[in-house]
Amino acid sequence: MTDAGLDADLAVVVGATGSIGSAVVERLVGRGLRVLAVARSKESLDELAARLPGVLPCVADIGDASAVGAIGAGVEAALAQRPGGVRMAVFAAGLPVRGSAETIDPSMLAVGADVKMGGLLRLVHAVRDHLVRGSRIVTFAGSLGLEPRATEAGPGAINAGVFNLMRQLSLIYGPRGVTTHTISPGPADTPRLRRIVEAVAAERGEPFDAVWASYAAENSLGRLPTAAEVAWGVTVLLDPEADLMHGSVMYLDAGGHRGIH
Repeated sequence: MTDAGLDADLAVVVGATGSIGSAVVERLVGRGLRVLAVARSKESLDELAARLPGVLPCVADIGDASAVGAIGAGVEAALAQRPGGVRMAVFAAGLPVRGSAETIDPSMLAVGADVKMGGLLRLVHAVRDHLVRGSRIVTFAGSLGLEPRATEAGPGAINAGVFNLMRQLSLIYGPRGVTTHTISPGPADTPRLRRIVEAVAAERGEPFDAVWASYAAENSLGRLPTAAEVAWGVTVLLDPEADLMHGSVMYLDAGGHRGIH
């Protein structure tokens, strides 16, 4: 770990060009942090950097082992420009799989786990030497990992593993003064969810609006969270008082969570 006396003004966001990832980047830049934005598309990263001064593009495929070196090099380059540490590492990459246990290609469960769990560890391995006391490790894990839905085998099974893995990381990094935080937004109003609802509607032979309304109705607030609202939750973790949220799950699902745990 880096000397805790150094200023840690760098955040690393994986999945930075997605709906939630880009909203997180925008919030962090707004709080005065430089952001190493990680995604596979150079074009999308360049567009993000042009829109948000303070964004440092880093092209990497988090599903590949080479991502550790690519992100590590990006961090080193950023800290060479301004010495310090990594204030926050955020894993916001989405799952590349969907389908029920009856329709999903079973091998895709391994692919999804390699992205969501393997990718999380690749991010941690890339930044761990630059974390300081008070740094945050943040990931997103969908509520299906706690409350399964018959239509989504991948997100349910894989996100359940993410919750477990983050608890393991809390036991490792907590004694070092680095806190871990899992954000569970449930379904959010994003283009990605709309594509999923379109597929579900087609499978069921139902109108899109009816399926979309059923998703919103599952939340006691009667609507879905927006990407900007979910990103707000990440910035809360920048406050020093968020130390006490170490190892916990932040539910940002508009009242969709039902379980007591």
